[in-house]
Amino acid sequence: MQTRSVGGVSILLPDLDPRDLDAVTEQSNDLQEAYVDGAGWARARLDEVRWQSSRLVGVDLGESVWEGGRVFGCELDRVDLSGAELSGLTVERCALSGCKLTGARLSGVTLKDVLFEGCRFDYAALRLAVATGAVAFVDCVLTNATWTSCRLPNAVLRSCKLMGLELDGCHLRGADLRGNDLAGLKAGLPNLAGVTLAPDQLPDLADLAVTELGVTVESR
Repeated sequence: MQTRSVGGVSILLPDLDPRDLDAVTEQSNDLQEAYVDGAGWARARLDEVRWQSSRLVGVDLGESVWEGGRVFGCELDRVDLSGAELSGLTVERCALSGCKLTGARLSGVTLKDVLFEGCRFDYAALRLAVATGAVAFVDCVLTNATWTSCRLPNAVLRSCKLMGLELDGCHLRGADLRGNDLAGLKAGLPNLAGVTLAPDQLPDLADLAVTELGVTVESR
């Protein structure tokens, strides 16, 4: 069993043996122990996905549409999901590395033991996402993204770019936001209730409070 510790959470990762994977090139809703390298599946329609114990490398899934299903025990390396629409999908025990989700729209997605590392979520919209287990974002770009009504308790963000990230009606209690520059974050204070911050992030938190409360600060 492979695990990765990020902050105070331990994430179960896929445990794939390349010798057990079969090369696949055709787009499918059902991938089992598959290895997909460089396939062009842009604008694919995927309904009730059943992907398990598979590895995808450099696959183009830009502007694809996903409706329901489950992705379990998979590795996605440099997969392009820019402009994709994912709804009602469950992602469990998966590692996404260097993936591009620029402008993607994720709605009603459930995450459990998921690691996003070096991924781009700029201008992406995450709505009604729920974490039921460990979730971590490491070295990710979240600039100008929006998170709406998301429940991501105990999530960990490390070394992420958050400029322009907008949080609206989110529950992040227990989330660890240390190691990120919070300058430019757009969030009402209730969205940050119960999160963990480092001392050097307190000035940015104060700026958020001043903005939300409409406080005027003047020198004498």
